[in-house]
Amino acid sequence: MEELARLAGITVRTLRFYRERKLIPPPRREGRIAWYDDHHLARLRTIAALLERGHTLTGIAELAEALDHGRDVADVLGVTPPTEEEPVRLTPEELAARFEGQVTPENLAAALELGYLGTDGDEIVHISRRLLDISSALVREGIPLAEVLAAGKHVREHVDALAENFAVLILRHGTESDLQRLRPLARSVVDAELSLALDRRLRKQE
Repeated sequence: MEELARLAGITVRTLRFYRERKLIPPPRREGRIAWYDDHHLARLRTIAALLERGHTLTGIAELAEALDHGRDVADVLGVTPPTEEEPVRLTPEELAARFEGQVTPENLAAALELGYLGTDGDEIVHISRRLLDISSALVREGIPLAEVLAAGKHVREHVDALAENFAVLILRHGTESDLQRLRPLARSVVDAELSLALDRRLRKQE
């Protein structure tokens, strides 16, 4: 316990408190000896990153429960997976390989906060294959994962507003079933407008 606390940069008293709150899983015991491993250290660093982002210990405890009992972290965060996106199941090692060692506690906390990641038993679930593929492609192009996630948060704010505008327009003249039926049109509008916006941006560079 003393060694784990030192590596995590916290006091033994804080570590005991986290154990009492069930923020970290119990250690493996051999007789009277309690063994901690890299998973405990990674959990403690993730807790620190979440605290820095303003999460409460109660909220972090809910995330810890989700991780330990296979509940979907996206559900815990109140993020409903999109119906048209295909989730992807990954082992922690596969996720790390996708992002070339950039799966740090800070980046994991950011991905949890966005609702990109969930869990199912020992597997990690990313809520969108397209977003996973795009994110990993950007990292391979040399863009740090932290900046990719920050951009994702910024895009989320804009697309939430766009979705609300489209929903208000459709529901003013139709029903929820019309909103579901016409959602491909909304995607086409956003795609076309983004393409035109990129054209304008590129012309400014000429």
